Amino acid sequence: MNVLVIQNNAQTPVALVGDHLVAAGAQLTTVLPHNGDALPKSPEGYDAAVILGGPQHAGDDVNFPAFPPMLDLLRGFHEQTKPLLGLCLGSQLLARAFGEKVRRSDEFEVGYPTIEITEDGQKDPLLTGLAPHQRILQWHEDTFEMPKGAVHLMTGTTIRNQAFRFGRTTYGFQCHFEVSPELAKQWFSQWGHTIVRRYEEQVGRQVLERAQGEIAHHGARAADFCRAVTQRWATLVQDARKARAA
Repeated sequence: MNVLVIQNNAQTPVALVGDHLVAAGAQLTTVLPHNGDALPKSPEGYDAAVILGGPQHAGDDVNFPAFPPMLDLLRGFHEQTKPLLGLCLGSQLLARAFGEKVRRSDEFEVGYPTIEITEDGQKDPLLTGLAPHQRILQWHEDTFEMPKGAVHLMTGTTIRNQAFRFGRTTYGFQCHFEVSPELAKQWFSQWGHTIVRRYEEQVGRQVLERAQGEIAHHGARAADFCRAVTQRWATLVQDARKARAA
């Protein structure tokens, strides 16, 4: 199976998701459209796509003109029943692709807050049987409304819309479950100053220290969640490919 990876920032790789997809037999093609890489003109030649996070705002077409053609491409994947997996910014772009708005959240969510699998989520092929309460890395200041008709899969006390399924094969997750504990440490070390800057100095440093401390407590379980969900999504990709060929 051939999977397109749309990487929206050079420092936000596919990471653990990519490892599990390769282990499942996938061939990955990664493009960085904001760094000059051309997006494919159509989904032809691909069985699925992963859309990764980044510091951009999903509605900022002026500064990121790759977004409109990217949204067209994602709609093309969906129309052909080729699975999509959006993470953080990727989930926001999927919401936007199917008619909803992305807006600045009332809360800046960072660290490993508790998010819950909804009743509908517990019946979903990607999430069934998993622990209902999860602690997975978050780092975002925007949130989205779910597309009309989407299934609400995960929710949080700070940010309500944490995951959705649109149709049978399009999934958006606000959290960064692709990030390993090692990569999380790197992110906080490299970009922690942006967290501090969001607050008064003392409060910002407390938020950063709290988030860094949570890696040791929750990073391994978040990686387990990533493995389970990615393996199931890989099966979805394979099944969808077989169904198209039948």
